[in-house]
Amino acid sequence: MSHPTSIKHRNFIAEPMGDKPVTELAGIGPTLGKRLNELEIDGTKGFDKAHVVLGQFLLLKKIDFLFIDWLQDNINASPSQAKACYQCLKDWCDEFL
Repeated sequence: MSHPTSIKHRNFIAEPMGDKPVTELAGIGPTLGKRLNELEIDGTKGFDKAHVVLGQFLLLKKIDFLFIDWLQDNINASPSQAKACYQCLKDWCDEFL
């Protein structure tokens, strides 16, 4: 079953991730991007790039509710924002991994 996607989502999954900023992920705008950037990884701040969020997605084994809960708990993402980000990363992985 297909799911509706935004232009942002389609643009993100259309090419390799490279060094894209976190705000290019579907569901992540400037406010959530700032909150992600303020999260600490090993004592340093740094969820500023999409590939770092992808790493967290993979650490959580691409399990939807774990990743969605992580976004909601850590950056106060709404359910729809968290689901959009999850789907964007899942579709990117399906395309490139």
